[in-house]
Amino acid sequence: MTASVPSFVLNSGARIPSVGLGCWMGAPVTAGSAVDEETYTMVRNALDAGYTHFDTASGYRSEEAVGKAIRDSGIAREKLFVTTKLALARKSVVDAFEQSLKKLDVGYIDLYLMHWPLTIDASTGKTIPFPQSPTFSEVWIEMEKLLETHKGKVRSIGVSNFSIKNLEILLKTAKVVPAVNQVEGHPYLPSLELDGYCKSKGIHMTAYSPLGAGATSPLLTDDLVLSLAAKYDSTPAAVVLAWNVARGWSVVPKSSNPTRLKQNITLPPLSTSDLSLLSSLHKSSPSKHRSLFVYPGSGEKGDLFGWRVKEDLGWEYEVRSEVPEWMK
Repeated sequence: MTASVPSFVLNSGARIPSVGLGCWMGAPVTAGSAVDEETYTMVRNALDAGYTHFDTASGYRSEEAVGKAIRDSGIAREKLFVTTKLALARKSVVDAFEQSLKKLDVGYIDLYLMHWPLTIDASTGKTIPFPQSPTFSEVWIEMEKLLETHKGKVRSIGVSNFSIKNLEILLKTAKVVPAVNQVEGHPYLPSLELDGYCKSKGIHMTAYSPLGAGATSPLLTDDLVLSLAAKYDSTPAAVVLAWNVARGWSVVPKSSNPTRLKQNITLPPLSTSDLSLLSSLHKSSPSKHRSLFVYPGSGEKGDLFGWRVKEDLGWEYEVRSEVPEWMK
């Protein structure tokens, strides 16, 4: 069974399904453990519901479970789209890619993303300060080489958590324009300038945390979202996802609930006026224009993984950052 959702053509020529499944479980699976059954079951349920797009990362430690679920499903590989991401702590891009390829064990990776513009020194566990080597531009050169050295094993490459500032730096030396930039994206954080910039460069946008953060996200109880859900006989989540897809973004919400999985891939046809209302929602109150994700950073205000949010990452908004238990 395959759900009827639109797809977008990337600058590489590949097609990315507009709705995928985010395979971040809130904390990495314990290193060295057996295949995570929670992730495995979630992916199998998503495949049964018609999902064809799966988003994981080396840092999630869920690649083995995602790959096993795909293999066990018996669905033809060419009908699926698999994204994973470069490890922050690594000795080489090639080694990191090959490890992900082996863990997934699904033949090839459709989209390989640089997870963050920053790098963690694998030998010390400390973040390399901006803009010391290896810079993200230097890492991107190694990503580009994969398209030649591992031709057929990686179909497209892209980035994640890149601002306009850092994309402009990257594009000065890049020979391959990133196919995708994956960032937090929803009506409270529409990133309109970044959206316009990426469209002008032919870079597709994917939204992680497209519903905010978890079942208690204020987006899902927002008066406008609730009223539109009632109007379209849909769910608040589906309304929010439909808004992102309508503006040309793909989305990778996470849910392990079979009912919500089906709801999240059944998008209502929002009218132009209702889309406009959602696009302006962040302007309705100063408290609404904000990030809703809690990033697993250092816990210092204005800092993520040792990089300053505004000066180094180039983000023009504040984020919540704390050290979760699994990082202590």
